[in-house]
Amino acid sequence: MRIELRSDTFTKPTPAMLEAMFHAQVGDDVFREDPSVNELEAGAAALFGKEAALYCPTGTMSNQVAIKVHTQPGDEVICEQQAHVYIYEGGGIAFNSGAQVKALPGNYGRITADQVAGAINPDDIHKAKTSLVCLENTSNRGGGSCYNWSEIQKIRTVCTTQNLALHLDGARLFNALVATGQSAIQYGEVFDSISVCLNKGLGCPVGSILVGSSDFVHKARRIRKVFGGGMRQAGFMAAAGIYALQHHITRLQEDHQHATQIAEALKKKDFTGSIMPVETNIIIFEVHGRFTAKELVEKLKQQNIHCMAISPTQVRMVTHLDVNSSMVQKLVTVISGL
Repeated sequence: MRIELRSDTFTKPTPAMLEAMFHAQVGDDVFREDPSVNELEAGAAALFGKEAALYCPTGTMSNQVAIKVHTQPGDEVICEQQAHVYIYEGGGIAFNSGAQVKALPGNYGRITADQVAGAINPDDIHKAKTSLVCLENTSNRGGGSCYNWSEIQKIRTVCTTQNLALHLDGARLFNALVATGQSAIQYGEVFDSISVCLNKGLGCPVGSILVGSSDFVHKARRIRKVFGGGMRQAGFMAAAGIYALQHHITRLQEDHQHATQIAEALKKKDFTGSIMPVETNIIIFEVHGRFTAKELVEKLKQQNIHCMAISPTQVRMVTHLDVNSSMVQKLVTVISGL
């Protein structure tokens, strides 16, 4: 039995999802004639109370498209120093948008309204124009941490006052919504644009949704084409997204419970250092003493348990749709025996 914990991107479509894909109605999406893509986009927009949505192949593309819409070359983007848009998207902000980043030190990947306000450049020809704030919820490098809703509202107020756009990298947003009880509609009211991955906790093989106003999505559609993201009979994949939004959101709570179980087992071991607070489906912990991070990963691999060393001293595990209770119990037993 292989236990795959390197990422929630390793999920495979369930039999029911495959059935939905097999029966999908399709057309040419570049011509706006794929009924399944149109249904997915309309449903996602309605879910967040937005006017429109755009289906993209990847979360990186949906983020980069959004940043390109919101900025001009020479602008500056504010984000947390370990934000996915900054450290994991190939330098895309500079390459695609010609913008630079002001990266702020956060608390488990989260920044505050006061930090944002203090980071905005003055109206000075020597300075880059601050035009966009990007938040990430949940935060990948923050151990799946969730923003406090009141802090998001305060950041929105700063952005409104300073005429800045506010984008959410919501790759794992539904994990946050399930964990906190917040709603998609609340997020749609506060953010100018939101990207949500379908191929992580929701279990789709591919795809990300970008939501915003009609004008924003009209511009985003053109940029998606420029970036090479215009797809043809994408409805087969969009059908997986429709199924996931209908059936795979509430079950994310199981992933969170599994992550908590694993963290509790790790806390009892002498090789475990600090563990980031486990709020959702990501466990990031320090390794010391008897093992290095790499050695622990190799030790678990011998038991067909696959996780990832993300630094010389840190290991990451991510629970998801294809990690069931019996797998978690096996992992707990193996950890206990180390």
